[in-house]
Amino acid sequence: MMTNRPPTLLAIIGPTASGKSFLAIHLAQQFCGEVINCDSIQMYRFFNLGSGKLSEIERTNIPHHLIDVLDPQERFAAGEYARLARETITLVETRGRLPIIVGGTGFYLRALVDGLFPGPTRNPELRHRLQMRASQKGTNHLHRLLRRLDPALAANIHPHDTPKTIRGIEVCLQSGRPMSELFQQGRQALKGYQILKLGLNPPRAELYERINERTRCMFKRGLVDEVRNLLAQGVPKSAPPFQSHGYREALDYLDEKVSLEAAIELAATNTRHYAKRQMTWFHQESDVRWFSGFGTDPQLQKDASEYVLRTLTPSSGQNQD
Repeated sequence: MMTNRPPTLLAIIGPTASGKSFLAIHLAQQFCGEVINCDSIQMYRFFNLGSGKLSEIERTNIPHHLIDVLDPQERFAAGEYARLARETITLVETRGRLPIIVGGTGFYLRALVDGLFPGPTRNPELRHRLQMRASQKGTNHLHRLLRRLDPALAANIHPHDTPKTIRGIEVCLQSGRPMSELFQQGRQALKGYQILKLGLNPPRAELYERINERTRCMFKRGLVDEVRNLLAQGVPKSAPPFQSHGYREALDYLDEKVSLEAAIELAATNTRHYAKRQMTWFHQESDVRWFSGFGTDPQLQKDASEYVLRTLTPSSGQNQD
């Protein structure tokens, strides 16, 4: 029977190391899907080990989009991601396939689904002054300023995430209002899709152990060499992906600020803290079907497949294999 239900868009969310990519591949195989990346670091070329990208072999037979699309020095905003992702979703859906958004950058997902406010344009002079202040007084100084101006926004931004911190201060100073308030106004939400959100919520202790082990493996597999090679190719230390966990600590080791053991421990600690912030952010998302476990677990994969199958409709125009 024909219905007027819109096509389905699947989004898989959860903290780092929870197995989102593996669940996405499983569901793509089950439902003739294509994966659309929603991880800000995986969009950068040459940043592989520290970003947790799946290997090309692991991605075989499942089309993946928005991976390796940016040069290392490119600045990329959430609004730009939303535009690219919406274009990609349309292309995937018109081929009769299921678009599957997967990644841990919650702000990108929110920009895609809910839209962004039409905030003030970038102010190069103000941004330069803020960047100079960060260089002179440290990133924590800027983050404390953002906490005074916009506590709600600051709570979801890491003190070392200088670009997002500067943008939050910039918007507040230029508009006279907190960016977190402006988020609620004038946004253009994604329309025309039935959005199905699946969340991974593994036990905290097990997640932290996986983060610890994955961090050790990243360094063992050559993260320091990857960073050394990127620097040798002319990628500056100020490149956006170098500010992420793992890469930042590897840079500190190469600068002889910390020992290798300390760099590994610090990277694991910072990543655990990031995972906690991710869960705080994602639990604010509405209409999420949460699964307790990791995306690599066969039983969870089976449960997720059954849930998606119950939700998909013949009218969506997507094949079910």
